[in-house]
Amino acid sequence: MRCAVGCGHLQRGADIGNGIDVVRGDAAHPVNEGLACQRGVRETSDPEGEWLTRPMVRRDGELVSTTWDVALSEALQAFQGIEMPDGEVAVMGSGQQTNEAAYALGKLARGGFGTRYYDANTTLCMASAVTAYYQAFGSDAPPCSYDDIPEAEAHVVWGANPAAAHPVMFRWIRQAASEDGVELIAVDPVETETAGHADAHVAPEPGQDLALARAVLARVDETDRVDTEFVAEATEGFDDLRAALPDSESAAEQAGVSMDDVDRLADAFARDALCYWGMGVNQHVQGTDISRALIDICLATGNLRPGSGPFSLTGQANSMGTRVCSCKGSWPGQRPFQDPDERAFVADEWGVPVDRLPDDAGPGPVGTFDAFGDEVAVAYTVATNPVAGMPDASAAKAALEDTFLVAQDAFRTETTELADVVLPAATWGESEGTAMNMERSVSRVRAATEAPSGVWTDLRIISTIGARLFPELFDDPDPDPETLFDEFAGMTAGSIADMSGITYDRLDDLKALRWPAPDAETDAGYRYYDGDDGNRGYVPRDGDNGVEPEPNTGEESWSFPTPSGKAGFSTARQEGLPEPVDDDYPLTLTTARESEQYNTGVRSRDVDDLDPVVARVNPETVAASDAVDDGTVVVETRRDAVPATVDPDPAVPEGLVWLPIHHPATNRLTVDALDPQSKEPNFKQCAVRLVAPADRATAAATSPARADD
Repeated sequence: MRCAVGCGHLQRGADIGNGIDVVRGDAAHPVNEGLACQRGVRETSDPEGEWLTRPMVRRDGELVSTTWDVALSEALQAFQGIEMPDGEVAVMGSGQQTNEAAYALGKLARGGFGTRYYDANTTLCMASAVTAYYQAFGSDAPPCSYDDIPEAEAHVVWGANPAAAHPVMFRWIRQAASEDGVELIAVDPVETETAGHADAHVAPEPGQDLALARAVLARVDETDRVDTEFVAEATEGFDDLRAALPDSESAAEQAGVSMDDVDRLADAFARDALCYWGMGVNQHVQGTDISRALIDICLATGNLRPGSGPFSLTGQANSMGTRVCSCKGSWPGQRPFQDPDERAFVADEWGVPVDRLPDDAGPGPVGTFDAFGDEVAVAYTVATNPVAGMPDASAAKAALEDTFLVAQDAFRTETTELADVVLPAATWGESEGTAMNMERSVSRVRAATEAPSGVWTDLRIISTIGARLFPELFDDPDPDPETLFDEFAGMTAGSIADMSGITYDRLDDLKALRWPAPDAETDAGYRYYDGDDGNRGYVPRDGDNGVEPEPNTGEESWSFPTPSGKAGFSTARQEGLPEPVDDDYPLTLTTARESEQYNTGVRSRDVDDLDPVVARVNPETVAASDAVDDGTVVVETRRDAVPATVDPDPAVPEGLVWLPIHHPATNRLTVDALDPQSKEPNFKQCAVRLVAPADRATAAATSPARADD
């Protein structure tokens, strides 16, 4: 598994040595039915990153190989040496763990260390969509699923590029959009690969997505295309939203688009439309507001039934599993942190004092790093690379350099290079457990080969630490993953994210099951929709012996886990960016994914031997600058400066500099401003300038600078 589409792969271990020899799509898996992208195949069978194969500890400033006993002893001494309340352990997880490992890590962080400084790199990607779903519907995760893609009449891809990031899913979208009368619209400042395949491309000014979304909804309202019956029956707050809406023309002008573009989008949402969005929406100081505005359009047009709806595109292989299982933002079953009864329930299930559990979810990744050297004394990172992945990454690196760091990963990274203790972990194909894709499907993960002798699974490492420090919480240092899954699933019984009906036996039989699954028959379909089949959108899959749909009654209704039982509208309007362009920094930096790499690129690059980052810049912007020297330039912000190779690209609008998220230099430039609701950083827009390499070298020689190039 490489991304959150959740494709099932068949893998064969190497005949000689360790690793995976053959990877292909699993034709029997209900998610991908045999399809597989080459990135997933290549990074599984032939990764270019450097594997970690032995534990390491720091001696005289250098990392040296050691035994597991020594490495764990030093990590445990650091964890045990913290004197409360003078310091805490900060724990940072990942969307690259199994559900079982994510649950165990949350149990250790919350129930063992009792720390509020616990989060995961998934917050950096998805927290705004998560927050919006909770606010609008009372629960996280999309209401729709892949089954809805072929049924939609319009596909609106907003601030995402699934052609590069989710190629298997995009194949389904393209296939559906190729049918007569079905259209695909891409909304992005850049002419992405997705836009190249679309019927229409709407290009707002960078960061002005909320203005555009409000223009579209205002136009829907002005042209009397609000689904008033659905709005009255299933929602609340529409009158307040209507009163707060700008007129469509002024909002379109603010967004930098034409009224023809607004009308094209309004027409699309007036049909059965799926609206997909990604980090181009989420990674914004108003990411939650923009996500809610897209949900608002779906609600106002009645697009909350099969074949339509708001569909946030999750990135990492088990990002959804981390959101649901890890206790970073909610207790198991999406039980809210702020509810004292739920906190008491979890304490009782885990057998720990209730006052050990934090009563809030914490300050988020940026807030956690801000606490290093103050409240935080020791950091423990698992399958994540914050030195490259955090905004204003040079500051994150400096914080880790001054903190005792235990880093657990399968590959050598910029973060393991700073660690005091390195714990080598198994990866996909070497681990057992489950994972959860973006449409709520849970699948089994099996080991195709044994990990090298010096490598342990994430679950074993976490459980060993837990058993040594908190034996009342972890009674087995090397537990069977099924035992952990059953424990977690049992805690979700009766909750809004009930998975108590999912078992390894069912997964072995059916390959994948969607939650909510409160019993041994249910495989959930469309959420919140009590459809005309009388069965809450239940969709039987091949081989399922579940309940057959009841006869069509011709009636529809909706129910939501909100206090009123209805979905809610929002009223936010477009505000300013945290770092607008000015005379000193006249260009806007944006970041995005490339098709051949993933996350911070540790599977596909060498930590030591890196080429300069490639900056895609419009040819007119290049021509107007005197900074580009033989195809090279320095990209500079108020935080740092990095050398770059310039790729003149007309797909990038004038005034914009595009950098890939996978290169560790990129986030040295980004700003750490946060969405106050989701705590997700504003990675997508900050002010930059292009500087000639010679000028930058002269400036660096005569003044202190954070750039080390």
